[in-house]
Amino acid sequence: MKVLIAGSTGMIGSLVMQHCLQSNKITEVRTLVRKASLNEKNEKLNETIVSDFEDYTDVSAVFENIDIAFFCIGVYTGQVPATQFEKITVNYAVAFAQALQNQATNATLCFLSGAGADRTEQSSTAFARLKGMAENKIAKTGLTFYAFRPAYIYPVTPRQEPNLLYRVSRLCYPIIKLFGKNASIKSTELAKAMFTVGLNGTDKEILENRDIIQQLQSVE
Repeated sequence: MKVLIAGSTGMIGSLVMQHCLQSNKITEVRTLVRKASLNEKNEKLNETIVSDFEDYTDVSAVFENIDIAFFCIGVYTGQVPATQFEKITVNYAVAFAQALQNQATNATLCFLSGAGADRTEQSSTAFARLKGMAENKIAKTGLTFYAFRPAYIYPVTPRQEPNLLYRVSRLCYPIIKLFGKNASIKSTELAKAMFTVGLNGTDKEILENRDIIQQLQSVE
């Protein structure tokens, strides 16, 4: 099977990529990146440098014969201006899905969305409204599509947290975890669940945090 990943240098995308590289069911892993990786060397891995994540015309061949695609590009609220936030959250994701549908109609697409994504597109919260919008537009492509909506994602590997909220959340994770399966998930758990669903499918298009955890429990 051939896999395509957008966001392979991010927290979740990089973990998904490792699952793909280690799986004997995956013969090729293609990634879309802004610049070549200096660290990751694997005979399965083929990187394609992309300058514009809204237009894949010049690299459309990378979508050909793809069986499973993972879209893990995202940005945290407040990191960029509102117009850029919408561009990354909606336009990048939809352009990826449309390019995939054009070249690999039978592919499965796993989309990293977020808890609270609002498919009515009426939420006053930009994150919820735009993630819901992206889900709606991707669903219309007709691809086999799964939207993953994690709650707080605990980074198993320490990182530079993007803002104060995430720094506090990391410190408070032992408490957050007590609130159960709707409240949080480890980065490693989310990545494994995305890989597993991409490979095997599931009966739900939308997977909330609890559903993602249940996917892991069903294969253990």
